Amino acid sequence: MPPQRRTDPAAGRTALAAWQADASAPDRATRATAVRYTLEQLAEQAPGHTLEVRVPPYGVTQCLQGPRHTRGTPPNVVETDAETWLALATGTLSWAQARASGAVHASGERADLSDLLPVVPPRGLPSSS
Repeated sequence: MPPQRRTDPAAGRTALAAWQADASAPDRATRATAVRYTLEQLAEQAPGHTLEVRVPPYGVTQCLQGPRHTRGTPPNVVETDAETWLALATGTLSWAQARASGAVHASGERADLSDLLPVVPPRGLPSSS
């Protein structure tokens, strides 16, 4: 069963479009909606509970099939800021670039999102969800 969405997809796409138009312009609520929407896209595309992806203070999700984590600090964690996450989620920044620059903290043997990014179609392409 896919994870339940908390963010309205239409509102998420609108917020993401606002961020894509000018990353410095969206207010905190718009940025938060875009982050939550893209985290939910990731969880929908790669369901599971093996990897926790954190984008403080806006959101967190679990994804990837495999061993389920239930208590304490997860063994596989990816954490980054909102701007980096949105750039990764939209394909304007590669996983390798983000890791090399130190913009992403990834720990654990399954903390690699390179095969799952981007989570939304590149700008200008139609979305299926």
